[in-house]
Amino acid sequence: MLKYTIQRILYMFMVFMIITFMCFILIRMLPPAVLPPGDPHTEVVMMRREALGYNEPYLVQFWLFLKNIVTKWDWGLSEKLYYGQDVWTVFIRKLPPTIIVNLYSIIWSIPVGVGLGIFAALKKNTWVDYFLSTATMVVISVPSFVYAFLIQYIFCFKLQWFPFLMKGGTDYFSLAMLRSLVPPVLSLSFGVIAGFTRTTRAELTEVLTSEFMLLARTKGLTKAQATVRHALRNCFVVIVPAIFGEFIGILGGSLIIEGIFAIPGVGGLTLNAITGLDYNIFMLSTCFYTAIGLAASLVVDISYGFIDPRIRMGSKK
Repeated sequence: MLKYTIQRILYMFMVFMIITFMCFILIRMLPPAVLPPGDPHTEVVMMRREALGYNEPYLVQFWLFLKNIVTKWDWGLSEKLYYGQDVWTVFIRKLPPTIIVNLYSIIWSIPVGVGLGIFAALKKNTWVDYFLSTATMVVISVPSFVYAFLIQYIFCFKLQWFPFLMKGGTDYFSLAMLRSLVPPVLSLSFGVIAGFTRTTRAELTEVLTSEFMLLARTKGLTKAQATVRHALRNCFVVIVPAIFGEFIGILGGSLIIEGIFAIPGVGGLTLNAITGLDYNIFMLSTCFYTAIGLAASLVVDISYGFIDPRIRMGSKK
């Protein structure tokens, strides 16, 4: 298990470096952002560009870029959106709203999705199962921003239960803030609920038809006892790693949802960096999203071995 974990970390690092290098080269091939004349920060930005070797070959620029990050944790200065400000400071300031919205979404989506999946599996081949399975496929097939517009139209415009946009400020646990977060949380929840419903239903249905379940029933266990003691334990070998992956992914946020509901998070920051040609912010966002995706995949893979000791990841017979 230790050997497999080390291998996966090395592979993850290699993939991260390849993606980072490709994005860096593509960004540096674009013309530099035009700096406003007469601004006191312009001279500082020009000096930073010279220190980062903007006139040097791309490999030299990439080496200087990595050197500054590793030795100083310096991601550069914003050249458009937050002119002259440190990119990492701006990014950290935008991170709490993203975490709050995604955390609220996951906290209630996972138990609802798992519960619906269990209910559908126990009602296999009934109208309940058919309805939940069909609804799950429909929900998964529709993009999250469609639900965002529907929620805004029904709950914010017609019923006027919630505001259209997220409340400003940093009072993330006030009633007014929680009320304004309900629409984006619901928009993000549909896909998570549907995904866990489908996974749980598929795994539990397979386990319930296994031979050891028949043996458990013949030993005198009721259906409920056999389901709780044996079926769910085996089913959660697949579900729990997916839950770990979701919690790792809360840092990633949703670019489109944050833009629709004016959430001042890293998703909106990334979109604004793309449209505003703020290359340093975009580079930091790209590295961040890449690292989050790779870390979630790593945690999911490794957690299989810890949840079920019978699984030996990467072992050879």
